Amino acid sequence: MTEPLTILISTYLEPELVAEIAAASPGDTVLYQPELMPAPRYVSDHGGVAPELDDAAVERWLGMLRQADVAFDFDWRDPAALPTTAPRLKWVQATSAGIGGFMARTGLDRSGITATTAGGVHAVPLAEFALTGALHFVKGVPHLRSQQAAHRWERYTTRQLAGLNVTVVGVGGMGSNVVAVFDALGAHVTAVGRPGGSYSLAPSVRVADTDGLHDVLPGTDVLVLCTALTAATDGLIGPDELALLPRDAVLVNISRGQVVDEEALIEALTEGRLLGAALDVVAHEPLPADSPLWDLDNVLLSPHSASTVASENRTLTELFNENLRRFRAGEPLKNLYDSERGY
Repeated sequence: MTEPLTILISTYLEPELVAEIAAASPGDTVLYQPELMPAPRYVSDHGGVAPELDDAAVERWLGMLRQADVAFDFDWRDPAALPTTAPRLKWVQATSAGIGGFMARTGLDRSGITATTAGGVHAVPLAEFALTGALHFVKGVPHLRSQQAAHRWERYTTRQLAGLNVTVVGVGGMGSNVVAVFDALGAHVTAVGRPGGSYSLAPSVRVADTDGLHDVLPGTDVLVLCTALTAATDGLIGPDELALLPRDAVLVNISRGQVVDEEALIEALTEGRLLGAALDVVAHEPLPADSPLWDLDNVLLSPHSASTVASENRTLTELFNENLRRFRAGEPLKNLYDSERGY
């Protein structure tokens, strides 16, 4: 596009990052009024604490939406209304990688507004969490902590990750990075993707599709879930799938909580049919106070924060500026949302 654009930054960014967007957009108008948006509770928070806006402030916000051709994140007040409140809006850069459920829930997947995801932005920290979760149980950290608390010095035998069978379900940007990390450490990795999918993976990585998941699970030592939440993956890991895993298997979920039947998982963990689970996501967030997951020694919980690192906003800004350049040039955008894949 050669005509000047009006760019709305609709999530909190540090002033220097806003300046970088403005510098990369000479001739365009950049709208940013952080006082009209949720205040971050921590670095790189894109949820935040919603402000109480009076009528004048609401009108200021709606006025910016009406002008926007491009938006950095969705409208925090009423995203489903974007086709009406932002009639000029052509493209939104999301701050999350897994937006399938959000797009379907708001109807934006049928709106004609182009959306791009943050796919890949969180790939490194999520792979680090997946590795942390696997090693937490493979190396016996819960046992070490209990021994330390009891002031007990007793040598013991542990396992090594190298040589174990790691199954990674979901081979998008996040899953591909998880595959690479475990493969580099000497694990025998099986990448499970959509039937007919084509992936650029190391020759040492075995590739299977979800139709063959039941064949893979009995030999899986570490199961890492990286798949998007879609109708096909909702409840993908249920009682039957958990029963197929070996008793000393570890489950790591960095996708969405609904991919796992949580009641079945709790039962398997309580009965000792799994060695442990490292969960960055759960079915209902925040996790209810009465959930057994809080108190199970064989569970490592993260409050959906494994992807959030201090450098996230800079990485998101770099992605946005690159996509903005492509948008102006009429080139394909990076991380274009695909409603069939859910990401």
